[in-house]
Amino acid sequence: MGSVEFEGLWDPEPGWLNTASYGLPPRPAWEALQAALSDWRVGATSWEPWDESTIRAREAFARLVGADAGDVFVGSTVSAALAPIATALADGSKVLTDDVEFTSNVFPWKVHEDRGVEVVAVPGSELVAAIQPGIDLVAVSAVQSSTGVVLDLSAVIAASKKIGALVVIDASQALGWLPLTVDGIDALVAHTYKWMMSPRGATLGYLSPRLQERCRPSAAGWYAGADVHGSYYGTRMELAPGARKFDQSPAWFSFVGAAPALELIEQIGVETIHRHNLELANEFRAGLNLPPSNSAIVSTSLPGAQEAFEAAGIRAAVRDGKLRASFHIYTTLADVHEALTALKPLT
Repeated sequence: MGSVEFEGLWDPEPGWLNTASYGLPPRPAWEALQAALSDWRVGATSWEPWDESTIRAREAFARLVGADAGDVFVGSTVSAALAPIATALADGSKVLTDDVEFTSNVFPWKVHEDRGVEVVAVPGSELVAAIQPGIDLVAVSAVQSSTGVVLDLSAVIAASKKIGALVVIDASQALGWLPLTVDGIDALVAHTYKWMMSPRGATLGYLSPRLQERCRPSAAGWYAGADVHGSYYGTRMELAPGARKFDQSPAWFSFVGAAPALELIEQIGVETIHRHNLELANEFRAGLNLPPSNSAIVSTSLPGAQEAFEAAGIRAAVRDGKLRASFHIYTTLADVHEALTALKPLT
């Protein structure tokens, strides 16, 4: 799908530079959600047609990350998705993370400190060097939320493999624009409401077969059953094979919106989105006299930037005291130039 074909699939108000906070729905996702809400309002259908979207989203996610759909589970939040992995860690395990890691990939490990699990945080530039014997698990984001720094994933995987450490990746700020696969990764979890442009409440994750064997599906409910319709009542439990036993009962409408959005990302192509996003992010960086980067997120200290953006109607974010602007497939060159014009008096 070329750029001309997909340009009209979004309806952004000019000046939206905040996809790192939440993405804007493409028209197929928005329309599917409105149709489901209309059916819900009048009781026009059972829930099974909505649940078909969960299956479609699982399969699209698996294709995006190069995984088998049988190794993909569904849920609602990143932290809840990571909880079974944290519970499976042995007492006294050591977890390594980035010192600016988003807490959804920190707190699930830290709540086990009472049984000796230790979370060690180092600056991102020192992370690979810190993957040394004694580290049991590396928990880190593929792209950092506050800074936009893109992880050297291959280096992290190689260093972790040498010492037998597990690799757990939060891809919430990466999937949808950054090409990556699960090769060499033990767990990859991502919420879809940012770069995958879906409603909040649809999280998907990959669990390697070896990690599935180590983890207890402690949040198992009827939806984790081998036969969901046969798992409503009673004490007989037969859980689904593969990663589906880790499913949390899905928020139907979130997945109704997620399935078309994920499928559209496939149609456009992550490489195409990646190229588009970096071109605009680096155009913005050049206008601020910053060197080019490999990230769709630009983080910079510029006193007065937040006020200048607000006055011009530009919607971005401030994270860790810095201006954070993020550029996605619906961002235009006009958005970039409008933002630079607003900041020009400050540069």
